[in-house]
Amino acid sequence: MKEKKRFRLFDAVLMAVVVILVVESAAPAAAIGSSQFFWWGLLLILYFLPYGLISAELGTTYDGEGGIYDWVKKAYGRKWGARVAWFYWINFPIWMASLAVLFQEVLTQIFQLNFSTPLLIMLQLVFVWIVTIISCYPVSDSKWILNIAAFAKVAIMICLGVLGIYHALTKGMANNFSGTALLPKLDIQNFSFLSVILFNFLGFEVVTTLANEMDNSKKQIPQAIIYGGVLIAFFYLFAAFGMGAAVPADQLSASGGLIDSFILLVGGLNPFVVLIGILFMYTLAANLISWSLGVNYVALYAAKNHDMPLIFAKKSQKNDMPVGASVINGIIASLLIVIAPFIPNENIFWAFFSLNVVALLLSYIMMFPAFLKLRKIDSHVVRPFKVSGPNWLLKLMTIIPMLLLIATLLFSVVPLDSSSSEINTKIPVLLGTIFAFVIGEIVIHYSSKEKKDKGVLTDENN
Repeated sequence: MKEKKRFRLFDAVLMAVVVILVVESAAPAAAIGSSQFFWWGLLLILYFLPYGLISAELGTTYDGEGGIYDWVKKAYGRKWGARVAWFYWINFPIWMASLAVLFQEVLTQIFQLNFSTPLLIMLQLVFVWIVTIISCYPVSDSKWILNIAAFAKVAIMICLGVLGIYHALTKGMANNFSGTALLPKLDIQNFSFLSVILFNFLGFEVVTTLANEMDNSKKQIPQAIIYGGVLIAFFYLFAAFGMGAAVPADQLSASGGLIDSFILLVGGLNPFVVLIGILFMYTLAANLISWSLGVNYVALYAAKNHDMPLIFAKKSQKNDMPVGASVINGIIASLLIVIAPFIPNENIFWAFFSLNVVALLLSYIMMFPAFLKLRKIDSHVVRPFKVSGPNWLLKLMTIIPMLLLIATLLFSVVPLDSSSSEINTKIPVLLGTIFAFVIGEIVIHYSSKEKKDKGVLTDENN
């Protein structure tokens, strides 16, 4: 008798929440100020909605575990597929390093600890390798970790929103949330943070990698995206209000803003804030675990097609998981952590996080035109879930999100004035992006010439 799949719709919805609801990026987004609600609303309509629908169609039509790499490769060929795979993967170890730094900062903040630099590095490395080891096992084996994390994220967001409402009613608002204050300001700093809001919306395609562990993935994946999307939008906006009620936007820290908000809302560092901090640290690890499946499988399938080094194609003989990609993630994140103390940047979390956001957003640009092209060249393929609408609407659903990605990327890496803050913040990210692109092109070129190992797929369509 065939064993029943272990991932239900309930688990898939929670997976969507834990993947996409990124608590640590709420503070950088809230730094925009009161006008953040305008941007949240606008990007929910212009980006989040079309992205979720397109991911649902592509994920249920092309349900191979190559994900976004497969979609772009089918539409535009190996080179573009390889570039997508590279940026989609390289963001992950950078993100892992940034969350390791944040984990350590929250730990020392809530427990009032003062460690030496070597001990801090060791603590961050332990975080990285715990995540790396867990990522070597199927997500269904650790779904309880993700389910608890989903509830932890929801609890944090609800507490933040409820306390924000109480603060507003009893002590007033730290920011002006009325009238013209809600309208967007042509402020360079605000434009720089828009990429963080887009980053907060990403991850639906990771949910599609669960298809092989579901009973009825054709039905459950679109449902998980719709239900999860509604919940995610609500929790983001609710928490954004709570944070905006507590901390003036110009005083909000990108790394410590969440805990700072709770401290201000409850009047000090008490056991409740410590509990929130512990839950927050737990969600940092769960974020990475939930994303690892999608990222590692994209790298694995690209490696099988010689678009990434063959080491990424290495699987575990016990559970068929992509251990090669997982271990390399851990190694690169560890290297970044070790060199971080030598980087002249006061906020190393924000430096790593910004580069991670840019790399991830770059990987999504080609997904939108790929959707439209696959509709044309693969019109005969059965689409269990199909985005409905006239051609002009489908074109808008691809062009607008793509242009938004490109615009926010430019705002994130190109200094928009000659101020020292703009230059010091963006030039390192720009240089890091250029370096990542050059290394990626070298890796892609090398991979195409790499000798084919036994058992590795070489067919373009695999």
